[in-house]
Amino acid sequence: MNIRVASQDDLNILLELEQGIVKYERPYDSELNEGPINYYNLSELIKSENAQVLVVEINNEIVGSGFAEIRKAKPFMKYKKFIHLGFFYVKPRYRNMGVNKMIIKGLIKWSKSKGLRNIRLKVYNKNKNALQAYLKSGFKPTLLEMRLKL
Repeated sequence: MNIRVASQDDLNILLELEQGIVKYERPYDSELNEGPINYYNLSELIKSENAQVLVVEINNEIVGSGFAEIRKAKPFMKYKKFIHLGFFYVKPRYRNMGVNKMIIKGLIKWSKSKGLRNIRLKVYNKNKNALQAYLKSGFKPTLLEMRLKL
């Protein structure tokens, strides 16, 4: 397994992984539009000084991804900036091999190099596999978003 920073050359594969995320998350959110969805501007994230996109390769095949992005905190928070993590996806046949853990560790290392210690991510509350992975990595649940459809 090899972890590295993504490049623009990886964009087509990353866009495929993004659709893998959408397909996986659809059962958790009935309000998602049908068809392809782009959650992220991956090209901009790859170029940004305030973000890092990581991929894991096995036998020269990209099998997993994730990103960290520096964001401004709300004015009422004790800190001015934080790291937002997202775009976590591991191809099904490579799950339970430590790919996601490797990506999280790499993004935490990058976050520390930027002097930021507050890291956040969002996860569907019914996505038990993702919840378990994030809990194992030290994340703790905080705010639960609730919806009412009228």
